[in-house]
Amino acid sequence: MYYLYHIPGKKIGVTCNLNRRVTLTQGYGPDEYEVLDQSDDIDYISEKEIELQKSYGYKVDRKKYNELVKLNKMNINVTEQTTTFPYPIKKLKGNLMDNIGFEWKSEHGDFILNLDSIRWIMKNVKTSMYNNNRSYVYNKAFAEWFKTPELWSEDQLDEIQTISNDRFELIRDWARSRGLYDKGNSHTQYVKLQEEAGELAKALLKNDKPEVVDAIGDMVVVLTNLAFLQGVDIEYCIDSAYKVISKRKGKMINGTFVKDE
Repeated sequence: MYYLYHIPGKKIGVTCNLNRRVTLTQGYGPDEYEVLDQSDDIDYISEKEIELQKSYGYKVDRKKYNELVKLNKMNINVTEQTTTFPYPIKKLKGNLMDNIGFEWKSEHGDFILNLDSIRWIMKNVKTSMYNNNRSYVYNKAFAEWFKTPELWSEDQLDEIQTISNDRFELIRDWARSRGLYDKGNSHTQYVKLQEEAGELAKALLKNDKPEVVDAIGDMVVVLTNLAFLQGVDIEYCIDSAYKVISKRKGKMINGTFVKDE
């Protein structure tokens, strides 16, 4: 079943799992969104999403939901016990990153690929005993990890914090798998940074919150890669900057913090 949901003032979207996509991934509780329509016909719901995005005045998706699902199709094999991916472990992370947002079902629960679930998969994945070019995870264990935050143990919450801290490494893994560090250079990344800064400026002028989020995220990705190409990690750059600003004194003038001379 596909659900067409509406977060008032924010967006209209489609998902197979409201709790997973809207509450756990985007952070909106059941009282903060409404279901506008539902159907098991993906083509109908995809057309309806675009129609309502236009009528409500929201940003219209560049690709319909059914087209995104086709693009994200990973040809996985789901049985009662396992989900098997058509990749060896050494190539798995890059392919998972390419399919962020991909959803699938199992007898133990529904799954979605995001940075956190990719981290879990890479920590628990095993090579298929029948084919070294395939890898798998156990569905029950994966479903248990996907429980709502209220049910997570302290150890699981610590794991989530670790996942959050590893986001930069996921970006670097993605860049490595694309050859960006072998074939790219700092100058092209700087040009890319300026392009993304322009996109951020446009989004701020339009007060387009989703585009602001996208642009900031893209800039962080570019800065992560630019730092690596310069032989340092972005974490080091951030820590170095914080050590300076944490000791800085000054005051706010016309909306800007001006440091004391």
